[in-house]
Amino acid sequence: MADPKTAYLSLGSNLGSKPIHLQDALFAIQERAGDIKRISPVYQSSSWGFEAEDFLNICVALETRKDPQELLQTILGIERSLGRLRLQEDGYEPRIIDIDILYYGRETVVSENLIVPHPEIPFRRFVLRPLADIAPQFYHPVLNKDSRNLLQECRDTGKIEKTGLHLFKDRQQLFSHLGFIAIEGNIGAGKTTLATKIAEDYNAKLVLERFADNPFLPKFYDDQGRYAFPLEMSFLADRYQQFTDDTSQYDLFKNFMVSDYDIYKSLIFAQITLQEEEFGLYRKLFNLMYKEVKKPILYVYLYQTTPRLMENIRRRGRDYEQNISTSYLEKINQGYLDFIRSSPGQNSLVLDVSELDFIASPADYEMVLNRIQNFALEKVI
Repeated sequence: MADPKTAYLSLGSNLGSKPIHLQDALFAIQERAGDIKRISPVYQSSSWGFEAEDFLNICVALETRKDPQELLQTILGIERSLGRLRLQEDGYEPRIIDIDILYYGRETVVSENLIVPHPEIPFRRFVLRPLADIAPQFYHPVLNKDSRNLLQECRDTGKIEKTGLHLFKDRQQLFSHLGFIAIEGNIGAGKTTLATKIAEDYNAKLVLERFADNPFLPKFYDDQGRYAFPLEMSFLADRYQQFTDDTSQYDLFKNFMVSDYDIYKSLIFAQITLQEEEFGLYRKLFNLMYKEVKKPILYVYLYQTTPRLMENIRRRGRDYEQNISTSYLEKINQGYLDFIRSSPGQNSLVLDVSELDFIASPADYEMVLNRIQNFALEKVI
C-alpha cells in the first residue's frame, strides 16, 4: 500500500442549498478518498469568470493513499453522485458542487485530464484565502512561494467574505459539535430506538427515560382520574433527578449526548391528564425545575399517524399500554406540536416517519439522519 500523501482540495457551490452541498461533498470525500485533516472557514465569493449567484468556497487538507489519477476519478464520482455533470458544461457555469485538486504533496502532474499544481491557484483569491487558513506555509512546488505570499500578490479583485458557517468531515463530528440532541415523540413513535441507534453508531452518551419501574403507570391506564396526579408528580421528580444527573455529567469517552426525551414532556402530558386546579399547582413546580435543567441544542420530534402508533403499541406488547385510546394519543401529539409552535427559539425539527422503518431499512435510517444533519446545518450551525 502506498504511503499517504497530503492533497489540498478546493470546493465550491453556488446552486441550491450551498452549505448542504459542501457538507455532503465533505462526507463523501471522507468516506471515499481519505482522511480530512483540516477544513478552512467557509467564504462567500462572487462568481469568477461569469455572472451568477455568489459561491461558497472552502479548502481542505486530505491525507490519502490514492494516486493523483485515482483521487481525480474519486472526486469526479463524488461530483456526479451529488448531481454535477461536467460533460454538460461549456466554460464557466453555476454548479451544485465543484471540487478541484490544488496540490498533491509537492508533486507535479501533467496529463490530458489533470494538471497539478492547479494552474489557476495564483489567480484565484477565493482559493488562496481559505488555502492560506489551513496551509499558510505550504510552498507552491513550481513557483516556490507559500500560500500567504501568493495571496498577497494575487490581483483578483473579486469579493470574498468569511461566513460564520461551520462544516465537518463526518457526521460524528457534526453531532459532536451539537453536544446534546433530544429525540422526542408520542407513545410508540420510535424515539428510544432511534436515540439508541444514534448513540451506538456515533459514540454518544445515551440518556433514556426510566418508566418501566413507575408503580403508578399501570394503575393510571386503568383509572386515569384517580392516578393522574401522583403519576405526573412521580414522573416529574424522576425525570428531573435523572435528567439533571445524566446531562450534567459528561462522559470523557463519548462525543455528545442523545436522549429519548426532553423534560418538557412532563408538562405536555400533565396538561392532558390533570384537572385544571391540579395542573396549576403542577405547573408552578415544573417551572421552577425547568429553569435548572440542560436544554437540547437540537430537538427532533418523530411524528407518526395515530393508526401507526396504535400498531406499534400493540406489537411491543406492554400490557398496561393496550388500553390507550386514539383520542389520548391525538391529544399528546397536539400538545407536542403546540409546544414546538410556541417555542420559536428552540431548534425543533418535526420529522414525519409514518412511512419509514428506520429499524429494518438502512435506507430509511440514512434518510432520517440526513434530515437531522441538514436541519442542523441550516438552523443550528
